[in-house]
Amino acid sequence: MANIQKLNNVDHQNLRVKTGYGAEFGDDVMFAMTFPGEMRAIQAHYPILIYKDPNSGKLAPVALLGFERGENLFLKDGDWDAAYVPAMIRRQPFMVGQESSTGGERQRVVAIDVEHPRVNTDEGELLFLPQGGTTEYLEQTASMLEGLFHAQAASEAFMQALSERGLIQSVTLNIRLKDGSEYALEDFYTIDDEALQKADEQVLAELSQDGWLLPAYMMLASLSQLQSLIGRRNQRL
Repeated sequence: MANIQKLNNVDHQNLRVKTGYGAEFGDDVMFAMTFPGEMRAIQAHYPILIYKDPNSGKLAPVALLGFERGENLFLKDGDWDAAYVPAMIRRQPFMVGQESSTGGERQRVVAIDVEHPRVNTDEGELLFLPQGGTTEYLEQTASMLEGLFHAQAASEAFMQALSERGLIQSVTLNIRLKDGSEYALEDFYTIDDEALQKADEQVLAELSQDGWLLPAYMMLASLSQLQSLIGRRNQRL
């Protein structure tokens, strides 16, 4: 069970974080949320689809890592077998928390799940220096979390812009492996390529001005990585 705490150099002075990758760290996930700002890097390695949260109904772009729940085809011998690891994977076990300041305003803080399997006191990256200052590792992590906070808002705006213009469609991906087994990936969405190609100049200009046209094209281009993902699965048969 998660135990989320605001990170501080008193209670967490001796904490360390293991930085490898593996199922034991909860990295055995079928997909990971991604954001417009990292899609140029993501599309070089992963197919990008759109997932609809069954609880909130919100749409979010995701990097596809496998074909069934609990499958991540990029985990290999305690490492990640791709040049770029999605930021939402790298940020674990940290997250952005919020607390009220003396003026009543909400301010962002770094929070940590102290029960996460990466967290321990024996091995991994230290968070605080002996005198209480932050390590370079923690400073880099805090910077990444700040970026993810803003990226979340950008992702929601991106999805809204595409939805309002009728550029999102449901998709079923039929996957056939070399052993004859088949998968039908349902409950995902993608950008409607034909609708985007037929969009008038005003729509394209608006998307471009808001910074959404490039990530839209990155998402479409990323679908070419689907065959590579199938190849990874075939190698494991």
